[in-house]
Amino acid sequence: MMIDPEDLAAAMELDPALLDEDDAVRFHTGLHAVSMYRESHALWLQGKLKEAREINYRAHQLTGCDIHPGATIGKRFFIDHATGVVIGETAVIGDDVVLYQGVTLGGVSFSKGKRHPTLGNRVVVGANATVLGDIKIGDRVRIGAGSVVLKDVPSGCTVVGVPGKVIRKAGVAGCEDELKHNELPDPVKDRCNDLERELDCLKKEIDELRKMLKG
Repeated sequence: MMIDPEDLAAAMELDPALLDEDDAVRFHTGLHAVSMYRESHALWLQGKLKEAREINYRAHQLTGCDIHPGATIGKRFFIDHATGVVIGETAVIGDDVVLYQGVTLGGVSFSKGKRHPTLGNRVVVGANATVLGDIKIGDRVRIGAGSVVLKDVPSGCTVVGVPGKVIRKAGVAGCEDELKHNELPDPVKDRCNDLERELDCLKKEIDELRKMLKG
């Protein structure tokens, strides 16, 4: 298995658990999944489809990660824990992208042609997030853990929730550097808090009206 030096450098930079490069090369399943994808993709482009699929199948068995050899993936691609990651045939991924475990870049159609997402550069997708369909995710987008994204996302935004809601980067601490799940906004919780405040105001108004009627 050939390891791309740039993929190795990305792993060393982004995974603080790695002891050294030998540790990464021998034991990092995310790096193994990416390296085996690159080998299968090269064969796919040469028209050696069965050989490409064989490597893809072995990679899935060894790492728990299923990257179709037809997917197009840029430089310095990093998967932090390969388990459960699925990347469809027509997915396109830019440079310096990070995926956490359980991420799905899937389709919503059985038709041929482009049916999987396109991710820009420096995108981070949190654990168990799902991005579906032929949609475009802009550069420097952050997708929170467990989110389900079904629509295009402009560059520089953060997406959270089911379905995913876009939060501009100016409103999220640290979104330029890394995906800090503990600092991501919760739009559902925020809406519930707004409703509680509205109910409190309505209760006060009703109480005041009752007092006026009694007086």
